[in-house]
Amino acid sequence: MVVGGGIGGLAAARGLVLAGWDVEVLERLADGSGDEDGSASRLGGGISIWPNALRALDALGLGDTVRAEGLVQAAGGIRDRRGRWIVHSDNRRMIARHGDGITVLRRARLLAILRDALPPGLVRTSAPVERPGEIDADLVVGADGIGSVVRRLVAPDARPRDTGTVAWRLAAQVTDPPSEGGETWGDGCYAGVAPLRDGRVNLWAVVRAGEPAATDLAALRRRFADFHAPIPELLDAADPESAHVTGLAWLPPLPSFVRGNRVLVGDAAHAMTPNLGQGGCLALEDAAVLSRCADDLARYDHLRRPRTARLTRRARLAGLVAGLSGAVPTAGRDALGRLVPAAVTVRALDGVLGWTPPGVSAARRRATE
Repeated sequence: MVVGGGIGGLAAARGLVLAGWDVEVLERLADGSGDEDGSASRLGGGISIWPNALRALDALGLGDTVRAEGLVQAAGGIRDRRGRWIVHSDNRRMIARHGDGITVLRRARLLAILRDALPPGLVRTSAPVERPGEIDADLVVGADGIGSVVRRLVAPDARPRDTGTVAWRLAAQVTDPPSEGGETWGDGCYAGVAPLRDGRVNLWAVVRAGEPAATDLAALRRRFADFHAPIPELLDAADPESAHVTGLAWLPPLPSFVRGNRVLVGDAAHAMTPNLGQGGCLALEDAAVLSRCADDLARYDHLRRPRTARLTRRARLAGLVAGLSGAVPTAGRDALGRLVPAAVTVRALDGVLGWTPPGVSAARRRATE
């Protein structure tokens, strides 16, 4: 029984079906567009699939489908608010080193790919779980996000921590979308763009909680009005109906992802801030590993917990750096970033992007059913 029909839950269900399990997914939403952050998928947000996550999708037999649907980013990196590069990465280096670049597609489309790969009727919608301890199943997978009810049975003392920041996620349709994505750091705020294959652009912006821009779109547009193009123009063009606003929180590393026959995946296990772009990617990794370790949950815990703990802390640190305030701290941050050569930046990601599923070589492989 998989509790939660978001990315981690659907991917876990796919992996378990391939491993020969009889699976049922319980999704609280009525329309089947479940996601760990509530409704972002239904509102058109995008998701970046990094090389490690594409390997996980290969293990689930879906890597090439996602590659065909997504748009590979030509380049990216981090700029200051005037548009000067702090870190610039040519994704050709990443492709040469890891076999894939960063592939961006609509989050809702990724969910549809995962759902369509499951047998009909396997996902039950409008099925919230309030008493997970009463579920009668050989294996209970908690894929129910940062507010997980299954986690209360596995790690009852765990509590998410608020970051004091708010993230906006929006989508804009423009006639001349940017050819490359990336993030821009300001003073106490940052924003990013990622073009999608259909001509839309995925946007995100992070500001401090409590300021007007945390709750008002007009104030958000004013907050970023002096940023380099095309950020102000894209925010002006963003569809207000696409807006999804959430307070950012993270989950300190748990003592275990497993208790008895209950196991956690995705944000239920390791919710992190979005600063490494790895939240959904690690959920896909979880699913690929669980498909190989469902009969040995201790091994799953051993393989997943150290890696996700390390990346959770790294993402939190990256968020603190991106959100620095004050003229002197931000100038120092930007100057230090410019000292790092692009090749070193790519190599620094080896520990993130070089992951492969257990039993799979570092060379990219296609999974077969």
